[in-house]
Amino acid sequence: MSRRERRTSAAALAYDAKGGDKAPRVVAKGYGLVAEMIIQRAQEAGLYVHRAPEMVSLLMQVDLDARIPPELYKAVAELLAWLYRLESGVADDDGTAEAATATSSRASDPGDSPMPPVTGVPLLPR
Repeated sequence: MSRRERRTSAAALAYDAKGGDKAPRVVAKGYGLVAEMIIQRAQEAGLYVHRAPEMVSLLMQVDLDARIPPELYKAVAELLAWLYRLESGVADDDGTAEAATATSSRASDPGDSPMPPVTGVPLLPR
């Protein structure tokens, strides 16, 4: 395994549709210690941490504070839909609200605030 493959990476998205955001923005990204800090701060804030190596790889190519490109809209929309279902307690296709790849202590209504980063969801590879 190469050094690059072992290095932790993370990216965080923010999206405020009510505030007029046209697309989610990359609000934090980094490797190594910076990635670990992104993850730690997200967990301390009660935000979901979703493990998606392919998504992180793509988001690392987006400039910091830039909106995601249209090519990523569908993938990010699917992630936001998953997050919404998870927060609202709606069951997945198999009848469960499985959250094995996410951690959270969020208890607020998704309508109370901007969608978390992805609404605040940091993403990191497994």
